[in-house]
Amino acid sequence: MDKVKVAIIGSGNIGTDLMIKIMRLSDVLEMAAFVGIDPESDGLKRAERLGVPTTAEGLDGLLAMPGFKDIGIVFDATSAGAHKRHSEVLLSHGKRVIDLTPAAIGPFTIPPVNGDANLDAPNVNMVTCGGQATIPIVAAVNRVANVRYGEIVASISSKSAGPGTRANIDEFTETTSQAIVDVGGADRGKAIIVLNPAEPPLIMRDTVYCLTDDGDQEAIRQSVEDMVREVQTYVPGYRLKQAVQFEHIGSNRPLRIPEMGGEFTGLKVTVFLEVEGAAHYLPAYAGNLDIMTSAAFKTAEKIALREREKAAA
Repeated sequence: MDKVKVAIIGSGNIGTDLMIKIMRLSDVLEMAAFVGIDPESDGLKRAERLGVPTTAEGLDGLLAMPGFKDIGIVFDATSAGAHKRHSEVLLSHGKRVIDLTPAAIGPFTIPPVNGDANLDAPNVNMVTCGGQATIPIVAAVNRVANVRYGEIVASISSKSAGPGTRANIDEFTETTSQAIVDVGGADRGKAIIVLNPAEPPLIMRDTVYCLTDDGDQEAIRQSVEDMVREVQTYVPGYRLKQAVQFEHIGSNRPLRIPEMGGEFTGLKVTVFLEVEGAAHYLPAYAGNLDIMTSAAFKTAEKIALREREKAAA
């Protein structure tokens, strides 16, 4: 059966990595257009060398391309601010949209948590790189013990953060914090991102803190390890940095966290993660790039396969 034609808007790090993944790995998707606004960008030049139709005229250039009518799915890897217009225009043309910005117009989508729930949505949001890495862990803890508060700290190499990432720092924290609640299942959520300038660049590291009601520690540990294995099916470099940590918080020394509005007693679960990228475009330290594009890639393939099933029915 014919592949589903796709376009990518955004010729930066994320868009370029996603393009290479699709061309190397997919039996379902076919690159039909790569869109940017800087004709001198490395991404556009690379796409041209690979024989992918390109335009440096942004969304308007995509609409004018002769193959636009045949495109089924459009990935937006630009910015949260630009995505609002992009989404409105693309949806008016009947395109399915996968949003890799923190705009959060469509439903939050984390493949191993709710990846099958939003396949019919016209626009799906991939949250953020930090969200893709950490929210599966919050969800894994929450399915065993109610997570009353979830906090994540995503530390990425400064070199792997392009202009789009840097322009969206505020949206990153807001969107990820909300997705910790909406998808991870926590009562409250908080997200922090750190751009690490260290040389040589460090691999993406993530720390997840969950404050839960007292629960079965062995069941929590097993749930987290099961979730890690599931994420590894599409991000092989995703791994626990060390064993899941537990600390009992007693009434003699309760935690006082402003976001919780009172004292906490119960179980503190701490999970340390490392995400090594597949190095399709940037080096392996850019795990933040890899987990975001891998999640979008997996979601697009599921959408395409679902459309095939519906067409065959």
